[in-house]
This record gives sequence, structure tokens and C-alpha cells, in this order.
Amino acid sequence: MKLNKYPALDVWSLLAFVLPLGLYLGCLAPTITFYDSGEFVTAVHFLGSAHSPGYPLFLLFAKPFTWLPMGNIAFRVNLATAASAALSCLAAYHLVVALLRETCFCDEALFSAFAKKLAALCGAFVFAVSPRLWLQSNHDKPYPLLAFISAVMLLMLMRWREAYQEGEEQPAWWYATAFLAGLATGAHQTVVLLLPGCLLFVLATAPQAIRRVREWIVTVGMLLLGGAVQLYLPLRAAAGTRQNWGDPDGVSRLLWHLLRRGYPEDPHARDFSLLLKQLAAFSLSHEFGWGGLLFVLVGLWACWQIQRVFFTYLLVCLAAFWLVIVGYFNPQVESIFLTEEFYTPLYLLAAVLVAIGLFAVATKGAGAAQKPERHGLVHRIVLAAFFFLIPVVQLVNNLPVQNQRHNYLAQDYAHNTLRPLPEDALLFTWGDSGAFPLWYLQGVERFREDLDLAHIPHLVFPWYQHELPRLASAFRGESGVLSAELVFAHLVDKLHYERPILMDFSTRYSLAWSKQQPVQQGIVYWLAGAASGQQDEGAAWKMYVLHRLTSKGWQPDADSHKAMIIHAYCLLQSAEDLARRGHVKEAGRLLLLTGNIMPEWQENVKLMRRRYSIPTAAGGTDEK
Repeated sequence: MKLNKYPALDVWSLLAFVLPLGLYLGCLAPTITFYDSGEFVTAVHFLGSAHSPGYPLFLLFAKPFTWLPMGNIAFRVNLATAASAALSCLAAYHLVVALLRETCFCDEALFSAFAKKLAALCGAFVFAVSPRLWLQSNHDKPYPLLAFISAVMLLMLMRWREAYQEGEEQPAWWYATAFLAGLATGAHQTVVLLLPGCLLFVLATAPQAIRRVREWIVTVGMLLLGGAVQLYLPLRAAAGTRQNWGDPDGVSRLLWHLLRRGYPEDPHARDFSLLLKQLAAFSLSHEFGWGGLLFVLVGLWACWQIQRVFFTYLLVCLAAFWLVIVGYFNPQVESIFLTEEFYTPLYLLAAVLVAIGLFAVATKGAGAAQKPERHGLVHRIVLAAFFFLIPVVQLVNNLPVQNQRHNYLAQDYAHNTLRPLPEDALLFTWGDSGAFPLWYLQGVERFREDLDLAHIPHLVFPWYQHELPRLASAFRGESGVLSAELVFAHLVDKLHYERPILMDFSTRYSLAWSKQQPVQQGIVYWLAGAASGQQDEGAAWKMYVLHRLTSKGWQPDADSHKAMIIHAYCLLQSAEDLARRGHVKEAGRLLLLTGNIMPEWQENVKLMRRRYSIPTAAGGTDEK
């Protein structure tokens, strides 16, 4: 088969990209979400550096999307992720096409070609509706881009293999693969876990290639050239950009950043139950259902028959991921969820296996059935129904969870935190999910630029202290040897007479308060002694955006649910405080809001109404 038989683009390829993209656009989050979203978008906007390892390629990829005249900056970055996810589905399509190129579905050439393209489109859509990719597609994430590049790397190696088997030496495919591998480190360094599989792919095809020293030297050079994307980090740090995580303008700080030394984890014992949980982070049954898992196994068997080097590549890649993520990193139970996204490139390959497995079963069925003189429309419809049963089931099951188009919760949480604060206030934050939306709102949308937002876990880092120039005089020279809590205490002690000092909910309940107790105002807390400017609770809540906090039309993740709980808990506390002071009407209004946000708390609301004789909207007190 000649290489010029590869089509540059066809209708099937277009569908493999457009259908997932259309799905993702319909489910796209309209603004920031929780977790790392606000921090990523802020880093893209300022062309700064995100948390370790920096993600320079993702930032550069997303930046042009921020120039589009639609939505806010966060929506545009979300759009960039949706586009990269759709590209990864397109790559899955072409992998299936390449693997099935030498197979035959039936004697009728046109119908056989149709079956192959249908199977490839099925593979693209199976990957598109998998929970992991779909979740990553609707807000800013670098892993779909990594999955796309890793699939293109494999396609290049398959092109090289086909040329080699036809007697043509084309090492340029090696070089391009190595360049992309180096470039992909700017999306995430887990791409290196695919390199053992790539190396074995080459050596299994041409064992004598091990002696080609010149080609290997050039390949390593291209790997380093692609990896030069990491130079973005020190260059932007030297330019003094905002959102300069780690300030990697020197070799030592760059290595600190790339090697994630800001996230140390204490050694812990290994045990079998922990091992099983770590291995279960790669869950094919969750991504594709039990039927999909069955066809993954069938696809493995089929690949052993038609493309054994690909079969070996799959096993080596999975072993590399498990050896490093499970064996070397050995994450604790509470950290395992952080590793789940690392497997996105492997899920793409698994989706390819589902399509190969379906094709193999359909081929066996067609061979055993009575062969028609000509395959007509009915045969095409039946085959399409067989191929698309699994992705359609996954689509229906996952749509309620993945549809985020009405999710404004993170942005509203940030607005509710910042809007009522007094002028020139200093707000301390603790958890990333609580801090990052505030960074976005202040840095990108330029809301409440008079405030200083200090993230307590980062206060020990000199690079982060430089991000707070108005607090420079308050940082002591020895603060680098203090814990984050002690630096926080020092800042409060030095500044609480000069300006209003407040903290978010997470800070209030993450630290011990033996002396001065924070005083609640809405969903933030004043430090006692600095609360002279505190507003009345009822007045504070009138400034809040509360009507979009319910999860109607979308499924909240863990941090979104926490944000709803924070609002509801603080409403409940404010209502009780007002009721104790005799403001039962205002307390009733807050209780009504509490019930709207957390309907499952209605019993608690009723108990408080009875305790303080608070009337309902209809005038009663829920007395029975």
C-alpha cells in the first residue's frame, strides 16, 4: 500500500472532529470552574506560569483563543480545551484507520471501506464521551492536548513502519516523533512515560536500528529542541510577568518548578489495599462501561492478530505508567484522584481498542452470516447501530454530569467573596479552589483591584511574596524559615491596625483560634479587633449573587458542592445571629435562601424557625 493513499481530509475525518466539538461546545462551562481553573486562566491571560510544572505549551496554545470576540476570557480558554479534546478524538479516528488499513470486512470493497470508516468514527466518539476526556473538555485542562500529541506521535511511528516495510528508509518520522515528545512536555511531563513504548516500537520493527548512532543522535537533538518550549518559563519570569508561579528565572528555581518540589509528600508505608486503589485510578470500566471493557479485551486480541507491535506498545506504555505513578510516586489515598488525569493518553488508546474490538466481532459475524449479493442501506444501518451502541449509552449516562453550560458557581463564589469587602482590605485564603477564582476575578476581570489576596500556603515562598508588592514591608527577612501559619500570624500582627483584615471560610476552619475569634460577615470572616467596619449581616447578604448557586441543569463536582455548603452554612449562621437579636423577618429571608441552595437542609431550617418563632413566607412558623 503506497503512502499517498492516506487522505489529507475526508468527510469522516471532519465528522470525527466536528461531532465531538459540537458536543463539547454545548456543554462548555461559561466561565471559570473550581480546582485549577481560575489559576490556569489567569496564567494564560498574563502569559505567566501555572503551578508546577508550569504547562507552557498549554498556555501558549490557549492564548490565541483569548483574542476571540466571544464570552469572557475564561470561556475562551475553555473553548481552547474543547478544541484540543476534539483534536484528540480526530487523532483516535486516524489511529483506527491506520490499524485497520490491511484488514478486510467483506468481499465488497465499498462496504468494507464503509465499515472501517464507521469503526474509526466509533473510536473517536467512544473517546469523546468517556467521562475523563469529557470532563476535561468543558473547562481549561492541558491533558486533551497531551492526548492529541501522543496520538500523533504514534501515527508518525506507524507511517515510518509502513515505509520501512516497503523498503524505504525515512528516519525523519523518528525525528518528528521525538520533537513532538519534547514539545509535549510543555503540556505535561507524563509524555515521557510513552517513550519506552515508542522505542520498543522502533526496535521491534527494525532491530538493527539500534546501531544507527547518527540517527539516534539527531533524534535526541530533536527531543531537546521540542523540549525547548520549557524556556518559555524563565523568559516570562525574567520579563516580570504577573502570575509568575515559582519565579523560574534561574536554573535552580526552574528545576524546582519542573520537578514539582513545591509539592513534597512524606514517605508512607505500602500495603496491598493501597496498591489496589492506586491501580484502580486507571479504570476502563468507568470510562467505557463494562461492555466497553469487554471490547477493549477483544480489541487487544485483534491487535495481536493484525498489529503485534502496537499490542506490545500498549502493554509497555501501561507498564511504564503504573511503574512510575504507582511504583515510584506511590500516592496516598487522598492524593490518588490527582493521578487519574495522567492516564488520558492511555484512555485514547483504549477507545481505539474498543473500536478495533467491535470491528473484529462485526467481521466475524458478517463472515458467519449469509452473504448478500450487495450490502444495502439496511446493512449499513444495522452496522452503525452495532458500532454506536456503546458510545450512545455512555453519552446518555454521562451527559447529566458533564453538561456545565449553566455552571457559574465559581465565578459567583468569587463575586460573593470580594464584593462586600471594605476598601483596601487584606483577604487571606487557604484552599486552592477558594483562592483561584478570586485570582481570576481580580487579575483578569480587574474586579476589586484595591484588595490584596494573600494565599497562606504560599506565604513561605519568596517568589509569592513578590506577587504581593503592597505587603513587602510587612514580610520579615527571616520569613523564609517560618511556617506558613507563622508568616500569616506575623502579617496579621503587623497590619491589623492599618487596614481591614479578613479571611475566607477555608482559613477560618483550617486554623486553630485560641485567642481572637474571627467574626462572620457573609461567607468571609473578620479578625476580632478589626471588625469595626463590619456591616450588618442582613445588609451584607443583599450584596451577594445567590440565585445561580443551585445546580439546576448541571452536576456539581466535590468543590462546587463545598461552595454551596459554605453559602448555606453561613446563611444559617447569619439567620441564627439575626434571630437572636430579634430580627426575625430578615432571619426568615436568609433561611428561605438556605433552603433554596441546599434543599436537603429543610429539616434544619424548620428547626431553627421553630426555635426562634421565625415566620415562613406565608406567615406561619412551621409549628405542628
